[in-house]
Amino acid sequence: MTPIITAFERSPDGGKGLARDTRVRWALEEVGQPYEVRPVSFEAMKGPAHLRLHPFGQIPTYEEGDLALFETGAIVLHIAETRAGLLPRDAHARARAITWMFAALSTVEPPILELVTAKFQEGDKPWTPERLPLIMDRIRQRLAQLSARLGEAEWLDGAFSGGDLMMVSVLLRARPTGVLDAFPNLTAYVARGEARPAYQRAFAAQLAAFTGQAQAGPSAR
Repeated sequence: MTPIITAFERSPDGGKGLARDTRVRWALEEVGQPYEVRPVSFEAMKGPAHLRLHPFGQIPTYEEGDLALFETGAIVLHIAETRAGLLPRDAHARARAITWMFAALSTVEPPILELVTAKFQEGDKPWTPERLPLIMDRIRQRLAQLSARLGEAEWLDGAFSGGDLMMVSVLLRARPTGVLDAFPNLTAYVARGEARPAYQRAFAAQLAAFTGQAQAGPSAR
């Protein structure tokens, strides 16, 4: 059965591939799984039908037969565990790849999202000018730790995995701030992720959502 994911009817990120449905598209492209996309408007996201799929009224969601999932981490992990291509066969390497998926979402992404909130939702608050440098320091600390661990390696733990997919997706959200520029190995790491054909297809599909062109998954290749 072909999975169905939801995405913004018109992505607010301007087609930059930063909306979270891009992560799910990328995972599906990596494993060669055809999928369909159901665009959802901001109004519909808060309606009862969508809230049954995602109780917090966000995107993406994932439906496959009787299974309905929300949260990109859970969706990508499900894709990785049920299709070959995103997790190693070796049990220990597999566990480490999953650990990096959690690290991306639980350790690296939170201060980056805090920066987005401070800039765009709380930019007019009197405390924001003092808060921003503190957030940037937390981001730099996390990136320095990640940079030290990656070193000169191509990927986080051997071959490309779902851990790299999630980490690159998170780092892409930090790139517009310029903070990645201080870490050449992380900049190169993100570039390697973007160069993967599966990412290119996912990015093109998300861009099509912004421009209003037809959306398609791997089946349209």
